[in-house]
Amino acid sequence: MAEEGIEIHAAHEHELEHRAHGGDGLSRQIAVFTALLAASGAVVGYLGGHTQNEALLFKNEAVLMKAHASDQWAYYQAKSTKQRLMEMAESLGPADKQEFYRKEAERYAAEQKDIKAKAEAFDRKSQEADEESSHALQPHTLLAQAMSAIQIAIALASVTALTRQRWLLAPAVFAALVGAGLVGSAYLF
Repeated sequence: MAEEGIEIHAAHEHELEHRAHGGDGLSRQIAVFTALLAASGAVVGYLGGHTQNEALLFKNEAVLMKAHASDQWAYYQAKSTKQRLMEMAESLGPADKQEFYRKEAERYAAEQKDIKAKAEAFDRKSQEADEESSHALQPHTLLAQAMSAIQIAIALASVTALTRQRWLLAPAVFAALVGAGLVGSAYLF
């Protein structure tokens, strides 16, 4: 029968808890340092996710505009085909219908100009949204690298607390500074 309210900790967990509450200055400093790193990591994680979402939003817009452009180009082709059929009908049809066929061919030619302009506008919008997507995604790689550096700093700080090897704190601080530098450089371009 399991006992309620009894917690059994591993030896290292007990030691960490004891050091954190026991007044050890190094453990407290590392605890604060690790908490700051974790909070920074949360912000960097959010920023990285935000850049992905923003890039996807622009990419979706690019695809939508490209679909509209494709629809317009198909419509343009349909009008072009009708124009050619009317031109052929004008040259092969009866004399009393040739004027009608000629006017229809001219109408289709005029409609094509508007359709072509719309298709080209959608193509431009698609290209612009695609460029915005690429620009929005640029910081992502650096933010991912920054997050890795912050995680390394947290791991090194934890090892410092467990082993009591103060020299490990220097690489932890260095990794944290690298992470901060990568975040800063992610938004400088």
